[in-house]
Amino acid sequence: MEDTKHMPAGSSIELMADLVAAYVSNNTVPVSELPNVIASVHAALSRLGNETAVEPTGSEKATAAQMRKSITPDALISFIDGKRYKTLKRHLAGRGLTMEAYRARYGLPSDYPSNSASYSAQRSELARSLGLGQQRRKAAPKGADTGETISEAPETRGRKSKAVESSEATLEGSWP
Repeated sequence: MEDTKHMPAGSSIELMADLVAAYVSNNTVPVSELPNVIASVHAALSRLGNETAVEPTGSEKATAAQMRKSITPDALISFIDGKRYKTLKRHLAGRGLTMEAYRARYGLPSDYPSNSASYSAQRSELARSLGLGQQRRKAAPKGADTGETISEAPETRGRKSKAVESSEATLEGSWP
């Protein structure tokens, strides 16, 4: 839609008439209220050209009480829309913010959580049940404590495994 300051007077009246007609065709308006509807649409259209863009002044800083209230065990309450989220990262990404920018915008401390406590505990329990983070302990060789590798262990030094011996015997017997 074009700015009403640059429109000729006739086109703003036509625009106003179109808006009022669309409103009246979809809503029940008593005849006595029709002048009020026309006046309010006219006033709204005339204000459109006079508005200036409002920049955020940084006055959106959260108080200590609001910060405490926004952190619950089951969810974090967003300062943007007031809704509850288990994790804020996806919510913030949808609005073009990072967690650091969100903290700066609302004056939150650097240790303000991005996930709720119950969600973090649930994910941690899932990771433990899957054995994640335990790969190094399971893969460590038995001789790792003494600095020896498995192939240097004293009980296996100089010996072949039974599988290797049996495969060599099979190969020797099959050659002419």
